[in-house]
Amino acid sequence: MELYFIIVIVLFLLAASDLIVGVSNDAVNFLNSAVGSKVAPRHIILIIASLGVFVGTVFSSGLMEVARKGIFNPDMFLFQEVMIIFIAVMITDVLLLDLFNTFGLPTSTTVSIVFELLGAAVAVSILKLIESGSDFAGFVDYINSSKALAIISGILLSIAVALAVGALIQFITRLIFTFDFKSRIKRYGAIWGSAALTAITYFILVKGAKGTAFLSPEAVKFILGNTTIILGGSLVFWFVVLQILLLTTKIDILKPIVLIGTFALALAFAANDLVNFIGVPLAGMSSYIYATESTDPLNALMVGLTEPAQSHTLILLAAGAIMVVTLWVSKKARTVTKTEVDLGRQFEGFERFESSVFARSIVRMILSMGSVYQNILPSKIRAYINKRFEGARAVVKDTSAPNFDLLRASVNLMVASILISFATSLKLPLSTTYVTFMVAMGTSLADRAWGRESAVYRVNGVITVIAGWFFTAFTAFTVTAIFATIIFYGGIVAIVCLLAVAAYFLIKTHILHKERSVDEEEMEQIYYQTIQNGFDGTVNSFEAIDDFIRSSVSCVRDALDGLYREDRLSLKQTRKKAKKINKKARVITGNIFKTVQILEDKELKKGKKFGKVINSINEIAINSRSIVQNCYDHIDNNHSRPYQDEYDSLVKMYDFLNVEVEEASQILLNKDFISVDDFKETVAKFRDVADSFDLSQVSRIKNSDSSARNSLLYLRISSDTENISHHILNLVTALKSTFESFAVQPALKEGVPNKEVEKN
Repeated sequence: MELYFIIVIVLFLLAASDLIVGVSNDAVNFLNSAVGSKVAPRHIILIIASLGVFVGTVFSSGLMEVARKGIFNPDMFLFQEVMIIFIAVMITDVLLLDLFNTFGLPTSTTVSIVFELLGAAVAVSILKLIESGSDFAGFVDYINSSKALAIISGILLSIAVALAVGALIQFITRLIFTFDFKSRIKRYGAIWGSAALTAITYFILVKGAKGTAFLSPEAVKFILGNTTIILGGSLVFWFVVLQILLLTTKIDILKPIVLIGTFALALAFAANDLVNFIGVPLAGMSSYIYATESTDPLNALMVGLTEPAQSHTLILLAAGAIMVVTLWVSKKARTVTKTEVDLGRQFEGFERFESSVFARSIVRMILSMGSVYQNILPSKIRAYINKRFEGARAVVKDTSAPNFDLLRASVNLMVASILISFATSLKLPLSTTYVTFMVAMGTSLADRAWGRESAVYRVNGVITVIAGWFFTAFTAFTVTAIFATIIFYGGIVAIVCLLAVAAYFLIKTHILHKERSVDEEEMEQIYYQTIQNGFDGTVNSFEAIDDFIRSSVSCVRDALDGLYREDRLSLKQTRKKAKKINKKARVITGNIFKTVQILEDKELKKGKKFGKVINSINEIAINSRSIVQNCYDHIDNNHSRPYQDEYDSLVKMYDFLNVEVEEASQILLNKDFISVDDFKETVAKFRDVADSFDLSQVSRIKNSDSSARNSLLYLRISSDTENISHHILNLVTALKSTFESFAVQPALKEGVPNKEVEKN
């Protein structure tokens, strides 16, 4: 039994890790609206959320029935068998949630724990039946499969209902208040605000307080049986309070609504979802206690787990403390929250997700439906609606602006509270995570946040998150079943090995998350840099453009090396690098568009070559990516590497291109456009070298000294390299013309050589 005591300790250590990764993922449910609307400084938001989490933890009764008997029937399993289930579940849960956190994708911790328990229980049940030689017809006695079906239906129900209701309520709300809602809030905001706070209050009573220690079953029954009275009284109370605030103070009543809603969701999370993190270890501890009281511990059936769980106040308080600390320090929690906030952002910005065929098809379908709507709806009504939505696509120049306004944030919280409370009262299997996410997406859709410039990326982001929910269920079931099988046959050795693998995995995901965060922060730093005027925007882009050119050409060299070594893995990594560079090109060009948007009318004159700058950047990205892809395809198809003289020619061509890049870099970083004439001579030398190498390759083809595949690859790389050289020259000359077209101003004199100022 000493061995199983150690396993119980391991379960609680894993629970601490699970609390960290779980809260990092679930925090988005109650932080999204407050963080996205910037209702208060981040530390104030976290204080409110922390209070909600702590209160929810203290009031939680610790009923961990799901882990004990919700998914499997414990009276059919021996002590050693349930311990196999529990350890497999905890290892999988930590790994799975950490994986989602690393990529910034919100998922349901309830779905993960349910399907992990199901997967492990199914695996152990089958192994028991096989070893005992029993009929598989008895399998149904081991598993409570209805719970899993309820979860799947909950996913589908959450997606459809939450998205539709969120969009509808936000559309009506925006029609009433518009985007310029300050004056309208003063007139009839108390009515709307009281409805929102009533929904949130009822949510606290129904969802947050359900099953808590401070409310007796009779009190809960009274709440559910007197819904109308509670709702009516709450509506009147909040109306009076908000009306007094509007008449006597200058407080924005939307702020307390959002903060109270944040507190409510945090409280409900801690009170109800704590089972997802510590339910299994507590069940493991109870199993150990029941087994030690038996005369034959290892072969004791876990009938005791069918009894109600006992509350463990100190453990709950420790869990609450870990959750609160995680809220404040977890970088992955910020990553997950950022994903949801950015998908609902009102204005255009750095888009994290790429496009996809499915997303493009959905957007096209919606556009077609929009055309039908345009034809059916009378023009006067369309004009009225469009007028009410004026400002939806306003250009935001302040990088510190909220991602969406307080009105939408309050709708997010109100609708989520209504849906979850209603579903709970009817015992419908809605997921809190799924509802809050889909409501946020529905309100952003109704607010016209997904313009045609960003729709395909946002839609693909939503598709990715939803696909992740189904992936959670499938992976949780499959991986836990595999782990349980390994432990069933491998015993303590298997547990140690799996823990070692888990530790290695967590280290790798930490490194991966750090790398991804650095890449995204670099992109966002470029995109969201503060631009005061056209000149600043132009000059500020020089460093980013220089880094882009260097990275693009570096990719070319990496591709050539991988090609010659026939290193497919190296080329695969270079291809990923080229993809990032292509994304950086889009970010830089997006920033140039922002620069053009803030130009004054008097600055729109001959000499500014922003169009050529954008075109050259895109062409450099396309050609460098083409070189990498061609090299990868050549090796992936198992063609022979280039002959030595072909490779030497390509490397020499690269060396001349690199000289060109170094000179371009000096011109841009020093803003020394006097040197452009010398730079043109360097480019001319490159062209001469490229032409001579092309002639040499033609000679090799004529003399059959090169295969057709190699010659074709050589000519493609040579052509793309020449194009890169050509567009670097175009880029430098276009930036020179644009730079010199601005009148001499005080901002110009800083960091610009005197000779250039004098010339201007």
